[in-house]
Amino acid sequence: MRKLEKEYLRRFRKCQNTNGVLRLFNRFLLRRLSLRTHIQIPYTTKIGDHFSIGHMGPVIINPGTVIGNNVCVNAGVTIGQENRGIRQGCPTIGNTVWIGPNAVVVGEINIGNDVLIAPNAYVNFDVPDHSVVIGNPGSIHYREHATEGYLKVYE
Repeated sequence: MRKLEKEYLRRFRKCQNTNGVLRLFNRFLLRRLSLRTHIQIPYTTKIGDHFSIGHMGPVIINPGTVIGNNVCVNAGVTIGQENRGIRQGCPTIGNTVWIGPNAVVVGEINIGNDVLIAPNAYVNFDVPDHSVVIGNPGSIHYREHATEGYLKVYE
């Protein structure tokens, strides 16, 4: 992860953990970093520990999304809201998930633990634990230790 992505995530956490004038100042700095990095993650988004952005590039995450621990998203990823239909809402993403470049995850869906979402995949359906999602439309392939080699393991 490059310096700007690290700074963005540091400011993101400071926005969540401060109050008053200091929070406003951190929100201002986060907005400026958003314009420089093209990363759009509102500070109200619920994100667990060890979240990382794999490469420099645009990343868009809806504020209604819930993201677990040890998740890595790459350049071009969109995690968004579906505005109508049976999946109206935002995704919930489990722990130990790797989301490849230009992948799109939308709708009120659940992404399990130990899931790898391949580059350019379109996911608008629930994904069980220990799975790899490939393609557009996405197809699920069961694989034990799906993210092995993609993510650093944190205890």
